[in-house]
Amino acid sequence: MAFDGIVTKAITSELSQLAGARIDKVFEPNKNTIVLGMYQNGINYALNICIDSQYCRINLTTHQKSNPQVAPNFCMLLRKNLIGLKLKNIITFDLERLIILEFEGFDDLDDIISKKLVIELMGKHSNIILLDDSNIIIDSLRHIKEIDENFRDILPHTKYSFPTSDKLSFLELKDFEDFKQHLIASSKDSILVDELPSKIANTFNGISKNFINAIIKKLNIIDITDDSLKKIFDYTNKIISNIGTDNLSFETIKNADGIVKDYFLVSENISNQPFKLNFFIDDFYFNKETNEQFKNYRNTLLKLILDTLKKYKKRLYNIDEKLKECEDMDKYRLYGELITSNLYRIPNKNVDKVELENYYDNNNLITIPINTRFSISDNAKNYFKKYNKLKSALEVVSIQKKEAQKELNYLESIIYELETAKTVSDIDEIYSEISESSLFDNIKKVKNKSITKVSTKKYSSSISPLTFQVDGFSVFVGKNNKQNDYLSTKFAKKDDIWFHTKDIHGSHVILKTNGQTPPIEVLEKCASLAAHFSKAKLSSNVPVDYTFVKYVKKPSGSKPRNGNIYK
Repeated sequence: MAFDGIVTKAITSELSQLAGARIDKVFEPNKNTIVLGMYQNGINYALNICIDSQYCRINLTTHQKSNPQVAPNFCMLLRKNLIGLKLKNIITFDLERLIILEFEGFDDLDDIISKKLVIELMGKHSNIILLDDSNIIIDSLRHIKEIDENFRDILPHTKYSFPTSDKLSFLELKDFEDFKQHLIASSKDSILVDELPSKIANTFNGISKNFINAIIKKLNIIDITDDSLKKIFDYTNKIISNIGTDNLSFETIKNADGIVKDYFLVSENISNQPFKLNFFIDDFYFNKETNEQFKNYRNTLLKLILDTLKKYKKRLYNIDEKLKECEDMDKYRLYGELITSNLYRIPNKNVDKVELENYYDNNNLITIPINTRFSISDNAKNYFKKYNKLKSALEVVSIQKKEAQKELNYLESIIYELETAKTVSDIDEIYSEISESSLFDNIKKVKNKSITKVSTKKYSSSISPLTFQVDGFSVFVGKNNKQNDYLSTKFAKKDDIWFHTKDIHGSHVILKTNGQTPPIEVLEKCASLAAHFSKAKLSSNVPVDYTFVKYVKKPSGSKPRNGNIYK
C-alpha cells in the first residue's frame, strides 16, 4: 500500500517514543532525503525522511547511505538550527500525511529556543520545511512559488500555512451509515468493486486505493452490498483504533515469483519488538529502492552497450560489403592475364567486349568487358590494378573483420553478464570493466540518477566468484569477464581443471583438484555448472570444453573476455 495517512499515523505513533531524544547529526544523502541522527538513553537512532514522489515516508532506519563530501546548503542549515536541540513532540493531524517535529533547546545565552520541522508527504508535492517559533519559514528542501489557489508559497521568510483538502475526515464519521451516505453522494451511478478503492480514496482523506484493495482481497469481497461495505468500514476502523497499540502489524503481498511487491496493515500482534512498524517500512523501501536502482543501473548500461553493439554491427556489415567486392579480385586478374596473352588476336578497334579462351577452364570461352576509352593493353593494366587494389584491401578488411567480430563477441558477453547480474555489486564490477575499455569512451559522460555509486577500488579487492562444493571438491564460477579472467589466469593452479561452453558465452568454471584426480562424475557435474551458467542454460544438449589450466592460454595484452581465453 502507499504510505498513506493511516500508515503515517501508525509510524509516527511509534516515533513518539523518541520524545526527549537529542539531535546530534544531520545528513542529506541525496536531494530528496534528510537523515536526523538522534541520541536517547544511550542508543543512537537515525530518522529517515524521504520526499521522493515514489518513496515518500518517514521512518527509523538501520541502512546507512553514502553522503556527499560537501554537505548541501539545506543540510548545513539544519545542522546550524537543530543540532543540540531535543525532540519535544511529534504532531499529526487526523489522517493527514503531515508531521510536525517540535524541537526545543537553549541558545548561547541559555535562552529557550524552539524550532519546527514540517514534513509534508504528498507525492510530488512532498517537502521538508524548517520553521521558527513564529511559524515563519526559515528554509525548505524544495522552494515552491504559488501557481494557483491550490498551492502555497513555500519560500524563506514567508508565513507557513497548512495545505488544504476538500476530502472528508474518516475519523469524524459518526457511524457506518454516515460513511455509506458520503460514499454514495460522491457517485452518480452504482459503484463496482473495481471502482471502490478509487471512490473511497477520493472521498476520504488519508486512505489510499492500495489499502482498500488489500482489504477487499483479504475479506474476499466480490460485490458491493451494504454488508461488504460495512466489512470494509469496520476493518478500517479496527486498524485505526489499534494505532498506538501492539496489535498492529504489516503483511506483505508477493507476486507470482514470490517477490514482495507491497504491504498492508493488519490488526495482528506478530511481535512486540520496539519500532517494529518503522523497521518493517525501513526494510521494505530499502529493498524496493535497491531493486529499482539495480534495474535502472542495469538498463542504463545495457542501453549504452546495445548502442555500441549496433554501431559495430553496422561496421561489420560495411566490412562484409567490402569483402563482397573483393570476391571479384581473381576475376580481374584472369581478365588481365587473358587480354595480355591474346593481344595479338584482339583487333585494335572500337570494341566493348571480347571473347577469349580461358585456359584455366578447358579453353571455354569467356566474355571480357572492354573500356573503349583505353587501348587494349591499357584495359589489361587496369584489370591488374583492380586486382592488386582489391588484394591489398582484402588483407586490411580481413583484419578489420576479425577485430570487429572480437568486439561483437565481447559486447555480447557483457550483455549476457548484465542479463544474469543479480545485485548492484555485480553491475558495479561490469561497470568497472567496461569503463576501462576504449569501446566506451562515452561511459563517463553518462549522467543518470540510477548510477549513484560505482566502485572505484581496484577490481582485485572485490572479486567474489560463485563457489560450490561438488563431492568434496571446490568449484569456482566467474560471474563476469573480469572474474573469468582472474579465475583462469591468476587464481587457478596449473593442475586445476578449466571448463567452458564451446563457442557459447558463459562463465569460466574452475575445479580445484589439489593434486587429486577427480572422478568422472565430478567432471560431469562441473560441465553441468558450465552449461547452467551460460547463454545456453535452457538447452538440453550443451557442448562443454575442459582441460587442465596449464593448457589455457590468453593472448598477451588482450582484454578480459570470453573469447580471448582458449585451449
